[in-house]
Amino acid sequence: MSDDQKFAILHPTERCWAVAAVHGEAARLRELHGRLGQRFRPGDNLIYLGNVLGRGAHIAETVDEALSFRRSVLARPGVFADDIHFLRGAQEEMWHKLLQIQFARNPAEILRWMSDQGIGATLAAYGGRIEDGLDAGMQGAVALTAWTSRLRAAMRGRQGHNAFMSALRRAAFTADDTLLFVHAGIDPDRPLSEQADSFWWGGYDFERADFRYGSFRRVVRGFDSRNRGVEIGSVTATIDGGCGQGGPLVAACFGAGGEVLEMIEA
Repeated sequence: MSDDQKFAILHPTERCWAVAAVHGEAARLRELHGRLGQRFRPGDNLIYLGNVLGRGAHIAETVDEALSFRRSVLARPGVFADDIHFLRGAQEEMWHKLLQIQFARNPAEILRWMSDQGIGATLAAYGGRIEDGLDAGMQGAVALTAWTSRLRAAMRGRQGHNAFMSALRRAAFTADDTLLFVHAGIDPDRPLSEQADSFWWGGYDFERADFRYGSFRRVVRGFDSRNRGVEIGSVTATIDGGCGQGGPLVAACFGAGGEVLEMIEA
């Protein structure tokens, strides 16, 4: 995969909207979209920071809502396809890996770990269960391949879902290197092309006062695995309000210099 496919380069603008982890909370996303739709204007960027999938009970409906809102915004004069981007979160990364589980050396161990991380809700959305995967794993690679093929077919059966998963980006940044948007974290000692799993499983030192990454004025993330709430620092911003874990869904608007212009929640 080329860097052009891995990362979204955002066009110069005065306003970038970012939506935090949704975790399958379709009703909250629908409510947030109602407020965001009134504020979004031509020329804005809109980035969903991963974990549209997740622990909630309405995964498929959440993806449908995200795609529906994208279509409605793109129908407005002066709004273009590259104004809106979706990042790959930990949940989407797990789903991607699960659909290739037949190639893993230890599929049962990986499936159990994924279950602990909340993949069961996404499996259920597409007609699967961890138990079925474990049973298939005991039968061998052929049975696992048949199992993941059924999951792929179920995903393709939901209009737009396969294209949604294929279009996910690992990070997004403004063309002038002012703002960098990530899912959960980033390793400040590695370039973007070498972050690997840091985008999804890193971030434990994200809030430290001396955190800085390249020339970016602010790094924004949408998920905190420790669920500590919204935190706006001098050079970082965590906008995860805890959606899917009892908290609200948050969206924040950042100005061209990295300042927070507005924050809304549902």
